[in-house]
This record gives sequence, C-alpha cells and structure tokens, in this order.
Amino acid sequence: MDLNCLMAFLAIAETGSFSRAAQRLYLTQPAVSKRIAILEEELGLPLFDRIGRHIRMTHAGEVLLPKARELLSQAQDLKRLASNLTDEVSGPLILGTSHHIGLHRLPDVLRQYRNRFPEVQLDIRFMDSEAAFRAVDRGVLEMAVVTLPESSPANLNTQELWKDELCFVAAPEHALAGRKRVPLKELMQHPAVLPGPTTFTRGILEKAIRKQGLSISLGMSTNYMETLKMLAEINLGWSLLPRNMLNQAKLQILPVKLQLTRSLGLVTHKERILSNPAQALVSCLT
Repeated sequence: MDLNCLMAFLAIAETGSFSRAAQRLYLTQPAVSKRIAILEEELGLPLFDRIGRHIRMTHAGEVLLPKARELLSQAQDLKRLASNLTDEVSGPLILGTSHHIGLHRLPDVLRQYRNRFPEVQLDIRFMDSEAAFRAVDRGVLEMAVVTLPESSPANLNTQELWKDELCFVAAPEHALAGRKRVPLKELMQHPAVLPGPTTFTRGILEKAIRKQGLSISLGMSTNYMETLKMLAEINLGWSLLPRNMLNQAKLQILPVKLQLTRSLGLVTHKERILSNPAQALVSCLT
C-alpha cells in the first residue's frame, strides 16, 4: 500500500477539504484526488462522499482512519530510526505551536536553529495548544511547543521551558482601573474577554475562582492572546494576559489578590522516536 496515498487520506480527513489537504502536502488538488482514487480502488471501498463542494467521510473511511494513522506513525518511526543511525541533521520536522508562543518565545530559538541546521525542512503549524496535544498524540506532529496543562496524558512527555506570570488587566478608562485594590468578587461582576472555556489558560483561571465560590461574567471569547489584548485595550472588558505582552500595551494591571501562572513547554510522544532534527531542536530549546 502506497504511504503517499495514506498521507493524502489522512490530510483530507483532518482538514475536511481536498484543496486544504493539497496545500498541506505541497501538491496540486488533482494529484491528491488521484491518490485517493488509487487508494479507494485498492481497498475496493469509497472513503469520501463528494456532494458538490462538500465532502464527508464514509463509514468505511471512519473505520479505516485509525489504522491509517497507525501505519503512517510506524512508517515515520522507521524513517526516523534509520535517519538517527547517522549524525546528520536534515530532513523534515513538523512542529506545532500556538500563535502567542510563536510570536513571543520562539523567534530567537528558531533563528539559531535555522543557522545551525540549514538542511532541516521546518514545517511550523500554528494551532491552539489543546489541538497540538491531540496532534502529537495522533502522530500528526512530531513535537509541539505550547501551553501545558496541569496534568498531561499518560502517553505524552511534557517539559516546562518557560513560566508565564498572568496579570489581570483593563483599559485605563475601565471602571476598576486606577484602584489601589480590586477584590476578586468585584472583578467577577464586570464583563471579561478571555480565552475559550476549553483552553488550558482559561482552566487555570476557572479553577482558581471556583475555589472562591465565584463565576466569570463573560463578555467575549477568543483563543488569540493578541486579539484579547486589543479587546481589553478598547475597553470591552478586563482580561488575563501574560506579563510579557504588556510592555507596550495600553492597559493597566489591576491589583487583584490572586497570583496565577501558566507553564509553556515541550510536548513529545513517549512511544515515538524523535528524529535527529527534533532532537536538535530540543537541544536549542533546553
């Protein structure tokens, strides 16, 4: 069975689109369609229903998808094992990271990495930290540098690289700005702009305020920290942001008696072999 056809199948299943799968694989859309046609002919089963511009995985596709992931993961491990028999640092590295970490933590590290290992084809995929964890678990990503949860899945390795101090902030014209003290109970009565409820960062806050018997009055929600900063700056609500984002922000730190931090770090799979490019990036990060 052609692994390239399985890669096309997996890419379509994950992106929900032949065109987006083609972009991910750096192929034309007809080339992706041809690979799926070959795979369907070999299996004797349709894998996708095509309805106009929309596609939907068939029952057969849903049943075969986990096995396709497993086969591709085993093939990638074999390639990495063979590559690791030499000291050469070259070839592809698929890295996942969040937009915030990609903007504020990784540029200097990746610049150093590119200078030291120019033969590596670095493929950086920006996504929510929670999605990156799932992608490492499935073998879609070899590694990720993201926000870490308080407890990690048993099959994944995590390593803290940085600690983010989280600050309660608001625009200068906010009703609570300029105060010497802001009680947490009073803060919760004002609308907030925060990451989504399933994010690790939101979970840190939710856990802390539940202990106080309080709940959040939510105004707006987005998982992009830069967008949250903008929303807070135009006074759509208070927010919770990393201190390293506040140097040039038009925001004031609210003196709330609750200290919160989050861990940022590395995620890899315990049962998968790291390629030479991945091991080299770990050395740059740590």
